[in-house]
Amino acid sequence: MAPVSSALRVLVVDDEPSLREILSIALGRAGAQVVTAGGVAAAVKAITSSPSPFPVIVTDLMMPDGSGLDVVAAAKKRAAASEVIIMTAHSTVEAAIDAMRAGAYDFVVKPFSPKHMVAQVEKAFEKHALSSENRRLKAQLERHEPSAIELGSSPKMRELATTLEKIAPARTTVLITGESGTGKERIAKFIHDKSDRREQPFRVVNCGALPEALMESELFGHVKGAFTGAVTTAPGFFKEADGGTLFLDEVGELPLSLQVKLLRVLQERKVRAVGATTEEPIDVRLLAATNRDVEAEVEAGRFRQDLYYRLNVIRIGLPPLRERPGDVQRLAERFLARFAEENGKEIRGLTQEARRALDHYEFPGNVRELENMIERAVALASGPVIDLGDLPETVSGATSQTLPLLTRGVPAEGMELDQVLSEVERRLILEALDRSHGVRKGAAKLLGVSFRSLRYRLEKLGLDVGDSAEDERESSPTSSER
Repeated sequence: MAPVSSALRVLVVDDEPSLREILSIALGRAGAQVVTAGGVAAAVKAITSSPSPFPVIVTDLMMPDGSGLDVVAAAKKRAAASEVIIMTAHSTVEAAIDAMRAGAYDFVVKPFSPKHMVAQVEKAFEKHALSSENRRLKAQLERHEPSAIELGSSPKMRELATTLEKIAPARTTVLITGESGTGKERIAKFIHDKSDRREQPFRVVNCGALPEALMESELFGHVKGAFTGAVTTAPGFFKEADGGTLFLDEVGELPLSLQVKLLRVLQERKVRAVGATTEEPIDVRLLAATNRDVEAEVEAGRFRQDLYYRLNVIRIGLPPLRERPGDVQRLAERFLARFAEENGKEIRGLTQEARRALDHYEFPGNVRELENMIERAVALASGPVIDLGDLPETVSGATSQTLPLLTRGVPAEGMELDQVLSEVERRLILEALDRSHGVRKGAAKLLGVSFRSLRYRLEKLGLDVGDSAEDERESSPTSSER
């Protein structure tokens, strides 16, 4: 018999010590790492406290402290891919049906041979491995093949997706505008993937990251010996994207001298490499993006008006994440699935507190900030869900629905001023306590108030935080506050 797997961890649950020992020996000889539990409570504790989910669990159905179906429920709650085999000496059709409905992989009737159970565990593990691989491939496919779902489900993004579907097949130049981090490159890739050029190259150039002295040769290429260091001929990004799509990110960073040459390339559909004497035709669809106010740049003379008109054939304006209700949760779940898979972690989702905090955060860094935030949370998470404590403090303190009013002004329906001011006071106090490592006296100094004033404010806000020992010292007769 082939070994089960040296990486397979199996949880065996039964109230009979002898059966646990027999299965531990048999599965151990097959190469499995076996953990045992003597009842439902011990099994649930093992499932919830384990660093990673058990791929396969073998459990008795009837035990003194509960049912094996409770073990199935706990296993599936931790990780849906866990496969559970139920053992029972009381075989009935109804019991088998109940087990399958609960999500069990198989139903084995006692008595059975250890060899038979090892074979069943092998099959369960194969199914677990196949399911895990399918999830991994699905996540990989979604990452590399953008779809309308990926863009978001808010009304603005649904409308945008419809527009992108219409313009994708054309050759028309598109200018994508929006704040930094809104996903302009993702939109460009979406357009490319929906066009008839999808099988051809998609090249991305960050104009802001190119050294000005090398911009021309990087874009249009150079011939050998064109300048010092040009020891070979280089095609440049335009030639590399021939037949496909070239995305110029932060196009507003291009110097005026290069804007003239870019304009000529767009007009003539030809490029001349640095040091070359002839032009070569190209077939490239150009997509450009900027987070600048292009009209203001044109007005100030920093961006050529003729190039602006050439780029601005179709304009796609990306809304910031704070104006896309509902998309935060959808994108967070997508990023969570990706980073959990990349880090080999079984994380089911986010707690309600974490979701609420994300909903009330303004996201000045937009989608990029959310993506980085979820990647950090996955790396720090020690449990099966992302909790409030796994998020940055700038987010975990943003659960208030009233705080955004400070930046948006008084809404048409009115507001509760005392509630807003209390929330501001609460957040500032918590931040000061964090910076003073929980020492109230230090926090009071940071806030410019007396210790007694801070203590009063904490009581008023119902906050029991900070060093309580500090309270006792400050309340003593020797305190400088008296």
